[in-house]
Amino acid sequence: MRVLQISSEATPFAKTGGLADVAGALPDSLGRAGCTCTLVVPAYREVFEKNLPIQKTNIQFSVPVGKKILEAIVYSCELPNQKHSVFLVGNKHCFDRDTLYGGAEDYADNAERFIFFSRAALELAARQPDPFDIIHCHDWQTSLVPAYQKLLYKSWPTLSEARSILTIHNVGYQGMFWHWDMLLTGFHWQYFNWRQLEFYGQLNMLKAGIVFADQITTVSPTYAKEIQAAPGGCGLEGVLQERASDLTGIVNGIDTRLWNPKADEFIPRHYGIDSVRDGKYTARVALAARLGHAAPDDRPLLAFVGRLAEQKGVSLVVDLLHRMAGSGIARFVVLGTGDPQFEESLRIVASQYPEAIDVVIGFDEVLAHLIQASADILLMPSQYEPCGLAQLYAFRYGTIPIVRATGGLVDTVVNLSDQTCADGTASGFMFEAFESAALEAAVRQAIDARENTELWQDLVRSVMQQDWSWDVSARKYQKVYGRALGNAPVDVVDVG
Repeated sequence: MRVLQISSEATPFAKTGGLADVAGALPDSLGRAGCTCTLVVPAYREVFEKNLPIQKTNIQFSVPVGKKILEAIVYSCELPNQKHSVFLVGNKHCFDRDTLYGGAEDYADNAERFIFFSRAALELAARQPDPFDIIHCHDWQTSLVPAYQKLLYKSWPTLSEARSILTIHNVGYQGMFWHWDMLLTGFHWQYFNWRQLEFYGQLNMLKAGIVFADQITTVSPTYAKEIQAAPGGCGLEGVLQERASDLTGIVNGIDTRLWNPKADEFIPRHYGIDSVRDGKYTARVALAARLGHAAPDDRPLLAFVGRLAEQKGVSLVVDLLHRMAGSGIARFVVLGTGDPQFEESLRIVASQYPEAIDVVIGFDEVLAHLIQASADILLMPSQYEPCGLAQLYAFRYGTIPIVRATGGLVDTVVNLSDQTCADGTASGFMFEAFESAALEAAVRQAIDARENTELWQDLVRSVMQQDWSWDVSARKYQKVYGRALGNAPVDVVDVG
């Protein structure tokens, strides 16, 4: 099976979030499962600033975007120990910029940039010697690809028989632009209607992908249900309900080579299930030194690592610190960057309780690994969470997550109870209400559980044995591909 993956970001080339981790890891796992994969990403400025073996190819072509004709220059890259092909689509006007999508505000011409990229990816696919069976695109930036394949490229022999897959990583980001950007797409105005590309008077790229893709996936089964109702669907719940039979939730995998306490280059002592206690203690000593402390103490260490945003439940974390830091029963460490108000709130509470709280503002990959290895408990009180990866990293390091019951957190964490303890399925602590009191209750339950040495050791051993590798997820994607190939393609509804 020949699979084309199209994404606006992918590790190790460019990254702003979890989308890059998925697009970077999935092709390799699909390759191990027997697929022949090709990945296409934009050639951003930052791509060329990295030490990557990127080569310019002899492939170059023109792409119409409205009244403009933009040149696509194609590069290739062979990654070590990976068999899939990688192409990068370059255009200085579109991608030679400081950031991928913009800073505090999105670039005003993002519609033009990703219309160009979507068409260029299909033009590149059409120039390959063998046709693709599956065209798999990700999020709003490439959601026009299924529409292009069915409307503008339907007669191209190398593209016409392929089936399209759209993965929604976060339905809250939809690629909505004013209606005149419809002129940039090259589509007839008849498709700017409430059934297809129009959404309350605007062009909605994600909606186009949902309507035209042959199969749709999202990043966890629970999130697949949540986005079919308000408020989880962010206005697209109706169109998602119409495609419910073609919608599948697949939990993201993690890179088990990068996140592996037995081989992690960022922690001072490697450890496994039988040496987790010593490994964690050594990591705690290193973390204390990194944070400027003489030595670690015996209190449970609770950590938050992630984006400082309301979606991640940071307001609950700030309240929790105010409520519990003075109790002396736990120590807290926070690593992240994001909303300036949350950054300042965390600095203030840390200054009030310096003996109990450490806050590091910014992103530090080495410190993220060290915290996962050091912590007893990971806090993930998300308001909503399509999948979540930090809890899966935590499992690998024997760190027990406390999560709110939403999205992928429901699908990956089993709440500790008498029954789940008895049957050995418990893997963390879960609370329902998005309230600081509910988070505090779960934290106190977890701290109490840690006092039961035998129970805690069993819990740690259990989570460290779980398999959340990409190979598991890749097999589920293969089933979706097979379903798409076995079904007739989605019909184009003529509303004109």
